Amino acid sequence: MSSERLAGRHLLLGVSGGIAAYKAAELTRLLRGEGAEVRVVMTAGAREFVTPLTFQALSGNPVRGDLFDPAHEAAMGHIELARWADLILAAPASANLIARLSHGLADDLLTTLCLAADAPLAVAPAMNQAMWRHPATRDNVARLVARGVLLWGPAEGAQACGDIGPGRLLEPAELLEMTVGMLAAGPLAGVRALVTAGPTREPIDPVRYVGNRSSGKMGYALAQALREQGASVTLVSGPTVLPAPPGIDRVGTETAAQMYEAVLARVADCDLFVGCAAVADYRPVAPAPGKIKKTAERLALELVRNPDILAAVAALPSRPFTVGFAAETERVVEQAEAKRRAKGIDMIAANLVGAAGSGFEHDENALTVLWDGGSAVLARAPKLPLARQLATLIAERFHARAAAQDPR
Repeated sequence: MSSERLAGRHLLLGVSGGIAAYKAAELTRLLRGEGAEVRVVMTAGAREFVTPLTFQALSGNPVRGDLFDPAHEAAMGHIELARWADLILAAPASANLIARLSHGLADDLLTTLCLAADAPLAVAPAMNQAMWRHPATRDNVARLVARGVLLWGPAEGAQACGDIGPGRLLEPAELLEMTVGMLAAGPLAGVRALVTAGPTREPIDPVRYVGNRSSGKMGYALAQALREQGASVTLVSGPTVLPAPPGIDRVGTETAAQMYEAVLARVADCDLFVGCAAVADYRPVAPAPGKIKKTAERLALELVRNPDILAAVAALPSRPFTVGFAAETERVVEQAEAKRRAKGIDMIAANLVGAAGSGFEHDENALTVLWDGGSAVLARAPKLPLARQLATLIAERFHARAAAQDPR
């Protein structure tokens, strides 16, 4: 069997105008390296930045761009090309292209293909940060997402114009992995995963709440990484500002009780449960119906313990493979292993919170992963690459348990 993860898959790469078009050339090379057959369609704007000959050399196929090209359209070539694709990826997708797609225009070959194809459509935006933030662009993007179009990016950082902010095209390696997640039969293909992420908010009154510093970044990254491994992922999320990763069903919750109910309502239909959320251990006994006024010098707040979601899942008669997280401030390995044993879970990923530059509210993290008879140390890294390493470990242990339980 071929080790190329996209062997035999057909990818239609749409390149629109913008300086990021040069990255599409590297993406084409990476896709070909994984065995995909790539055909490139360029807009007129794209051809101002990169020549079609570049993409022809890298893809091994002629580059298309003209809707009325007599060499192809005598036999309705654009319909044939639309039917050929397993995935259409617009990268970079300019503000202009996103606007035209959102309004259903078919005024060039690329937009016509997007309307004519039954294949999934993914757009990877690339534009100036002000253009990305403009209400018109936000409305256009929302309209596409509501139709089921996959939104891959954008990233934040320095831009060619000198601005800093959101609007950068994701790096070709990231787009490759997202494509693999869509098209390849990964190690978790057919596995139904349920992931919790983010904080919970326990109301004190209609204005205030008891909460924690979790941003949800690690849980969202892990949901994406499991999806890239081929799993079907449902994400039960506390309140965050993060967009749902592509191809993932998100269920929004606020309190620990709501998250508990959402998980227990869905866990019977999952094979893998990952409790990454930072669930509040306690909640106020009696939230005030109105805002508490600042009158007394002291205010006593009585708390009651919240339900333990992870323990409840692990205690089910036919429980899924269960992974927990432990955020510790000291004796990380010792306390995480005690938690794993006490709750009866299969794996636990522990991290030191409070360390400079990692953990809650940061873009990087480091993990120590423990399971019965083994462990692994995942060095500090950005959370998405780290999540991909963890997802690989989870897949290995998931299949190891399945093999051990197989009576044959």
